[in-house]
Amino acid sequence: MNHDVIVLGAGLAGLAAARDLARAGADVLVVEARDRVGGRVEQTALPDGRPVQLGGEVVGRAHTAYTGLVAELGLTLVPSYVAEPGALTRATPESVSDDDPPPWFGPGDETRHATTAAAFAALARTVDPDDPWSHPDATALDRLSVGDWLRSEGATPAVVRLWEIGQLALADGSCERTSLLAALRKHAAVPGPVPYDYEAWEGLRVAEGSATVALRLADALGARVRTGTPVDAVAVRRPGGCSVRLAGGETLTAGAVVSALPAGPFRSVRVTGVSDGRLASLHRQRHALAAKFVAVYDKPFWRAQGRSGLSECEGVVGSTWPQSEGILSALVPPERYGVLLGTPDALRAPELLADIARLYGDEAHRPLATHLRLWGTDPWTQGYVTQWAPGDVMAVGPRHGTHEPPFYVCGSDQWVAGYMEGAVRTGRAAAREVLRHG
Repeated sequence: MNHDVIVLGAGLAGLAAARDLARAGADVLVVEARDRVGGRVEQTALPDGRPVQLGGEVVGRAHTAYTGLVAELGLTLVPSYVAEPGALTRATPESVSDDDPPPWFGPGDETRHATTAAAFAALARTVDPDDPWSHPDATALDRLSVGDWLRSEGATPAVVRLWEIGQLALADGSCERTSLLAALRKHAAVPGPVPYDYEAWEGLRVAEGSATVALRLADALGARVRTGTPVDAVAVRRPGGCSVRLAGGETLTAGAVVSALPAGPFRSVRVTGVSDGRLASLHRQRHALAAKFVAVYDKPFWRAQGRSGLSECEGVVGSTWPQSEGILSALVPPERYGVLLGTPDALRAPELLADIARLYGDEAHRPLATHLRLWGTDPWTQGYVTQWAPGDVMAVGPRHGTHEPPFYVCGSDQWVAGYMEGAVRTGRAAAREVLRHG
């Protein structure tokens, strides 16, 4: 069976690429290992009709590729949890507090925090997010962790702790194991008044549910999407097109292949005909291992305490936020993922609810339902967002996000920072490149 293009993976990136290719008249086939579409976006519905998001959930006003696609699909963007009244809550072993600055700050810490945040933003303005490798100090900035940079700027231990709790709240990994160049690049791509501005990054959600974006894309593609179809190998030939061998032994052929697979699963696919340098760059990428936990309640009881539902925590739970009325999301960050995996299955939900109860009270122990997704060890994701350890940006190199026609790449991993915006942005860009090369 021959096609113009075969797309590997039916997440947002693969579906967005396939949609644009099909609309341009290409004979496109999407092959997906799972028995569902959506990749790292997934949802279920409550008996009362409320959608529950188990994966990617929110975007920001700077995420124009995603918001543009949402409009094209006739879906509705509404304010996310950032519009919730009430305070952000921080939970540490010592205390639970709504104070800002945090209770562990002492004399001079607030001033030092403002100084380091301003220095970070100023340094980010010197980085081109599309070409960080051209920065005159790129190698040095990449070798340095965010934590080491903070200390070099005179940040006190209390200030470093505030950055760390915020970083782990995003399930991005510790600032001690995050490349400064990667962090600067991320901020340069979506600048804001603080190192991570919640409104800029997470101020919007799809009212019908973020996974509905993927479902609408898949519905339009119809029989062009094959689920339950893992890929074993890809052979790229110039000229002569490409072949894709499926796990069951079937071989498909096409003029071009678009890989929308996450970095981890892609490493298990045998690829020939692509340069060693390009494959080395793709294989060098890594993911943060994280889990998402969702607790469903009949009402947002945390509001009565003057709390917004947004938190940053030092427990196994790294953060919480309300995804919609009465539904609370939580992330387990990479540094605590091993603790979760070591917990017997029957105790995972109760222990995560205990972390939430410490924030918001005993009512947290009585959800209507809970859902846990172990994205870090899901075989078809093997991670959450893209993780950039010190040295990774330069090791991946300027081949990041580029193509070797007739082999193309897209997905969250191929943008500045893993996010739903990155999936849509790079998926649609890959489709344009395929069409440009004929």
